[in-house]
Amino acid sequence: MKKMLMATTAAALVATSAIAGGHAKEVKLGVLIGFTGPIESLTGPMASGAELAMKEVTDSGMLLDSAKVIPMRADTGCIDNGLSTSNAERLIADGIHGLIGGDCSGVTGAILQNVAIPNGMVMISPSATSPGLSTVEDNGLFFRTAPSDAREGQVMAEVLMDRGVKSIALTYTNNDYGKGLADAIESNFKAAGGEVTMVAAHEDGKADYSAEVGALASAGGDLLVVAGYLDQGGLGIINAALDAGAWDTFGLPGGMIGDSLPTNVGPDLNGSYGQIAGSGGEGIEKLTAMAGDAFDATSPYTPESYDAAALFMLAMQAANSTDAAEYSKHIMDVANAPGEKIYPGELGKALEIIKSGGDVDYVGASAVELIGPGESAGTYRLIEVKDGKNETVGFK
Repeated sequence: MKKMLMATTAAALVATSAIAGGHAKEVKLGVLIGFTGPIESLTGPMASGAELAMKEVTDSGMLLDSAKVIPMRADTGCIDNGLSTSNAERLIADGIHGLIGGDCSGVTGAILQNVAIPNGMVMISPSATSPGLSTVEDNGLFFRTAPSDAREGQVMAEVLMDRGVKSIALTYTNNDYGKGLADAIESNFKAAGGEVTMVAAHEDGKADYSAEVGALASAGGDLLVVAGYLDQGGLGIINAALDAGAWDTFGLPGGMIGDSLPTNVGPDLNGSYGQIAGSGGEGIEKLTAMAGDAFDATSPYTPESYDAAALFMLAMQAANSTDAAEYSKHIMDVANAPGEKIYPGELGKALEIIKSGGDVDYVGASAVELIGPGESAGTYRLIEVKDGKNETVGFK
């Protein structure tokens, strides 16, 4: 009996010590993205990217006291605030130490305001791009590895001008993401000397977009820019425009880039073009090699998802704690210079450097450089649809 009491007391002391130091033998990271909804074709690879980083760190045995990192998936539906916030609350109740997500901008804002801030939980989004998220009072809890759409608006205006486009009609999905992106594209294209004939919102989930396309076609324009979602309204707009013979080429911002769009539209999409957050070089090449045939590491926001998970774990090591109030202060430090540059496959090495008191400059798969309020400075992969596939034709 005495031995049992001693063992129980020792176990309690160990547990108390672990809690006091902010350590845990298990580090739980929530992966809260739209496994259903208008970007569901993108989220499988995104989750796999984040989980690959977690496995890499677990296998290294270098995080804190050889902690095992456990992913916990949950769904946002991309545009369902109720589902998103309830699932975020469930993840926190289940003991997560950090939250990778949300994915789409509206639900990300809802999770941040309603769940993360009240609970002091750090969020790193790999794909929420609304400019409005740059100015949210977040108590130092919100970061993103994807750049703001304020930057994408500049890039798209440059792409359109480079291709000799003089006028556009512009339609956007009627939410925070779509409105912020549309405003950025419109203002930058006009500033560059272009004409915007019409700007119109569209709703996701409709069966028929002929009325929206009719109004846009009446306004005219060299090109129709569709700032929507590739698996819902954006796809519907493009199909309706093609059916009406209104346009045969489309401008495709980030939410429209993914393998499912050329697959679902068919050959008529050939020649359409746009951009998605992403970079070339050593980082993405290493992640692609690591992923092999398991998942497509170049799928939109997949590199950013790997990087989001990596930043959590490097910051925890720098703080020597899984306490969000402690490690949140170190995210910008591990993401930026000075320090040894760290790429995919080198997370164990990075953890060892940090543990020994050194500095790391996490470059990762998406050329991470966090600026301002903790968001990506922004490199974009230029895309053109050729022979039914999204081809990378350059970077900006």
